[in-house]
Amino acid sequence: MKILTSLAVVVSLAFSVSALAKDNIALVVSTLNNPFFVTLKEGAQKEANKLGYNLIVLDSQNNPAKELANVQDLTVRGTKVILINPTDSDAVGNAVKIANQANIPVITLDRVASAGEVISHVASDNRLGGKMAGDFIAEKLGKGARIIELQGIAGTSAARERGEGFAEAVKAHNFKVLASQPADFDRTKGLNVMQNLLTAHPEVQAVFAQNDEMALGALRALQTAGRSDVIVVGFDGTADGVKAVEGGKMAATVAQRPDQIGVIGLATADNVIKGEKVPKTVPVDLNLVRQK
Repeated sequence: MKILTSLAVVVSLAFSVSALAKDNIALVVSTLNNPFFVTLKEGAQKEANKLGYNLIVLDSQNNPAKELANVQDLTVRGTKVILINPTDSDAVGNAVKIANQANIPVITLDRVASAGEVISHVASDNRLGGKMAGDFIAEKLGKGARIIELQGIAGTSAARERGEGFAEAVKAHNFKVLASQPADFDRTKGLNVMQNLLTAHPEVQAVFAQNDEMALGALRALQTAGRSDVIVVGFDGTADGVKAVEGGKMAATVAQRPDQIGVIGLATADNVIKGEKVPKTVPVDLNLVRQK
């Protein structure tokens, strides 16, 4: 009788564990050393908890080789869908192809993949955002304004598309671009690059940085130089960026809602797992946060 009772307990526990088992969805992030992507991860985690998935988060540390190794690792971990925020739109193609070979669906977030089969792409319209930033500068300074542009990581679709959108505004408003130089989406690099460019181009009137981290670095360089006459416009709408706008330090930031990119990415993965058809591109709204 005791043996039968013990067996019943074991069987009951086995069924309970089975019922509690969760499907794995993976999120491969370009870097968690950037508040934008931390917020994206938090949005994805919140939605995973809500929908009952186990979210595996791997940090590529802005290294395509690490990114590739992360995806290779996931192919043997029972992952149902891989959400990937590429370090580089071209380099990520090899990682996407490895997932394809393992028959794991891939969804890209914020940045596109130039190769491999991607089932859906979740992102804001970066070209539109770049143009919004330029149009705002024109509203403040008029045509012919003298501009410095801080670019993101070369090879990322976000940097390329934001630059293309801003170039439309440059042409439309006849801006004079004094310099356009990479600072790799990094605050410290934004500070250092801006210090050098400010020395070379003291006539600058406005700075457009392709993300808030670079914008905040540029702002620090301008403050150190006592240049309160130069307006700074960022991109992403991070907590620090919005705070700087609300505090009257930055003129504006194009807000992307990274939390929603994470939420929508995870919800799209859920639809894929359920066998539902998903859109090739899922847009996430932008809005301009500006000083009141």
